[in-house]
Amino acid sequence: MAVESRVTQEEIKKEPEKPIDREKGLGSFLIVIAFENMNHFGWFVLSRMDATLKELTSLVKEVYPEARKKGTHFNFAIVFTDLKRPGYRVKEIGSTMSGRKGTDDSMTLQSQKFQIGDYLDIAITPPNRAPPPSSRMRPY
Repeated sequence: MAVESRVTQEEIKKEPEKPIDREKGLGSFLIVIAFENMNHFGWFVLSRMDATLKELTSLVKEVYPEARKKGTHFNFAIVFTDLKRPGYRVKEIGSTMSGRKGTDDSMTLQSQKFQIGDYLDIAITPPNRAPPPSSRMRPY
């Protein structure tokens, strides 16, 4: 005897998105490592775990004027300690683009399992360069 289960889209209940209360609690310092044309830049950023990639893109554009150009690509990755062997691992989490809406804009660090002690790596590609590949080259 076979048992079959079907779930329709109507039966799946999605939790309504909760508004983000920026007044509650304290932010966390993020160490942001960004690079353009293999040149590394580092910033300490006060942000929150519920910060979206679009919000982080805006923070980068505030401190790095070259990134304000329309069409600039921002590829985000989490760099974290590998507990199974010495060294670090890199997890690609999403991308944004200046001047355009994208599917990853509302993605949060928390939703990607970002933890205190991790680094946020951002590859910045100017608009006049080829679009970044899905798996970008990293110097480490």
